Amino acid sequence: MKTKPNDTRFPNEGRFAYDGLDRVIHERARLSVLTSLITHPKGLSFVELKKLCTLTDGNLARHLQVLEEEGLVRIDKNQESARTQTITRITATGRKRYLEYLNTLEQVIKDAAKAAKQQASPETPHLKPIKT
Repeated sequence: MKTKPNDTRFPNEGRFAYDGLDRVIHERARLSVLTSLITHPKGLSFVELKKLCTLTDGNLARHLQVLEEEGLVRIDKNQESARTQTITRITATGRKRYLEYLNTLEQVIKDAAKAAKQQASPETPHLKPIKT
């Protein structure tokens, strides 16, 4: 059912819609990749990322492609002896969007804790408020 902006039947509609939860970053595997890269500013090899994120070669390659297309990571391929080594680094844009995402996620946690605290009552003693 669609409602009009001044419709008082649904006063909380959109209350917990968070535009800052960037769908590109919010996906579990890509969040894992970006978290790994932000903690390793010199970058990580494909093998290191694969191990840290517990992804298959194909999954990691696909997620890196999405992140690179969005400008969140830079992928450099270096030819060392007979093997090519792929090093992935987070970009300045990637760092900025990741930190914005974390700020929004922090707000989600605060809002959820506040709502849970407001709804906690004697009938639901198993719900303990989360300290923020």
